[in-house]
Amino acid sequence: MVRKSTVLALVSTVAVSVGAGVSGAQGAARFANATCDVGVLLPDSKSSVRWETQDRRYLDASFKAAGLTACISNAQNSAQTQTTQAQSAITNGAKVLLLVNLDSVSGATIEKNAQAKGVKVIDYDRLTLKGSASYYVSFDNVGVGKLQGQGLVACLKASGAYGKKPVIATLNGSPDDNNATLFAQGYNSVLDPLYKAGTLVKGPNQSVPKWDNQKALTIFQSMLTKTSNKIDGVAAANDGLGNAVASAIAAKGLKNIPVTGQDATAQGVQNILSGAQCMTVYKAVKQEADAAAKLAISLIKNTPPAGVNSKVNDGVRDVPSALLLPVTITKKNYKILFTDKFLKKSEVCTGKFAKLCK
Repeated sequence: MVRKSTVLALVSTVAVSVGAGVSGAQGAARFANATCDVGVLLPDSKSSVRWETQDRRYLDASFKAAGLTACISNAQNSAQTQTTQAQSAITNGAKVLLLVNLDSVSGATIEKNAQAKGVKVIDYDRLTLKGSASYYVSFDNVGVGKLQGQGLVACLKASGAYGKKPVIATLNGSPDDNNATLFAQGYNSVLDPLYKAGTLVKGPNQSVPKWDNQKALTIFQSMLTKTSNKIDGVAAANDGLGNAVASAIAAKGLKNIPVTGQDATAQGVQNILSGAQCMTVYKAVKQEADAAAKLAISLIKNTPPAGVNSKVNDGVRDVPSALLLPVTITKKNYKILFTDKFLKKSEVCTGKFAKLCK
């Protein structure tokens, strides 16, 4: 599993140099002597470890290969810090910003300021509602949710619970993240007809502010208490929330139940191997980072926008978009994460989990 010490170590490395990115309130100062072709604005290190373990390295490599300088910063969940980091990147010459917003309000403000200074913005992974981004690069996020809903149904059938009117709880992502809305749209499109038919029973349903895993643990513990532990499956919006469910189940000494996830984290895969989680969704971050980098490079070099294949409405307009396809991960195919070099086998098949890797 991903230990707290690992996350803290990742956070501490964020501010090492401009080449490695900057972090927190010191972001502006760290950019002082930098020249940026593109500014990359990551949101935090806690909602998902992917931002530091995956996106940072792939984006950095892509821009270096193109001979461009990327100033990669992490706001550590502070909208004010992200706003300052965006301004610093622009001041230091960024022609394009890749933005993973913390919320649409602060994201729209960053985009408005960038637009006023002739800097294009690409919404990366998360769409900024009512923003002014020139493009959007992400996965088909409704499709991600559909895979989660379909995965939960398959797991309920495999466990034998499907035909017994199982009670399903839901842990949605942060209410201020548009992706969370899209994920929910996807899994609800699968689950709602089954609730209506009486095949499944709709249990507690709650969103988790800021994707906070500790809050998710508290919320799910409360769900268990309110239902007298009568929860037979959980639609959890990502692996962090899924692990909160697994932790609460284990703490009470209850039997494992089908739990969904997303992001294909090492911890999520370990939970799948142990039976504490039944599936996750693999979004090949390298593909997403490569697509975003290629699009940014085409904008900087004033060539036709690369990879645009769709449009997504931000509440006001249709934003030209490059959307990629997600993949369901279970015990049957988790090794593709190793062959794709998304995860290292040593990250997953360690300690008590080593014997579970086959």
